[in-house]
Amino acid sequence: MESTRNVAIVTGAASGLGAATVATLVGEGRQVIGLDLDRPGAGDAVAALGATFVAGDVRDADAVGQAVALATDAHGRLDVAVNCAGVATPGRIVGRKGPHDLDAFATVIDINVVGSFNVMRLAAAAMIDNDPVDGHRGVIVNTASIAAMDGQSGQAAYAASKGAIASLTLPAARDLAQWGIRCVAIAPGVFATPMVAGLPQEAIDALAAEVAHPARLGEPSEFAALVSHVVANTYLNGEVIRLDGALRMR
Repeated sequence: MESTRNVAIVTGAASGLGAATVATLVGEGRQVIGLDLDRPGAGDAVAALGATFVAGDVRDADAVGQAVALATDAHGRLDVAVNCAGVATPGRIVGRKGPHDLDAFATVIDINVVGSFNVMRLAAAAMIDNDPVDGHRGVIVNTASIAAMDGQSGQAAYAASKGAIASLTLPAARDLAQWGIRCVAIAPGVFATPMVAGLPQEAIDALAAEVAHPARLGEPSEFAALVSHVVANTYLNGEVIRLDGALRMR
């Protein structure tokens, strides 16, 4: 795809993997709409990266529809959708306080799976209207996790949600192939994001030591670089790509 014709939506755009992805795509000359929750500083953070901020929850069809409409109305097309919004609520199926809270489990599934699917369906519907570039109309990049394959104790909700994202990749690629729209998932390992920053330093060091090489946490810019490659490499489709320094969680 020609970068000058690329218009992207990134969810979870105000921090972590989403913010790094916004920065990379903007740096490549793309017009970017950043969707994130309406929380203090989110709009300023997205604007500082050179993107247009839309406040909303990925589960909200109206909010996502507003972001899609902004892309198509202002720029005439939507080429790229990157789902980075997500939550990780820990909890064992049965813990010291009894069974896992059902509402907490459902919320993780709702945000990580239903929210991602909501963005996918609305973005894909807009991409169908694009004039194709070398036969391609768009690409959707979802964020899975190595927890989909290596889920640890206490990750029942998170691992289930990311397993769903991984499993969604191939049928989505097949469903959308007739319109020249690709779907790829990235399964990151442990990255230096606000989600991890809240852990004690001892826990962070222990996680880093488990990575084969390089023995450190992943940088959000490395995730964003892979997003950029997925967008550019039009033969990548229907694949879940691990990005984890050969980390295998136990």
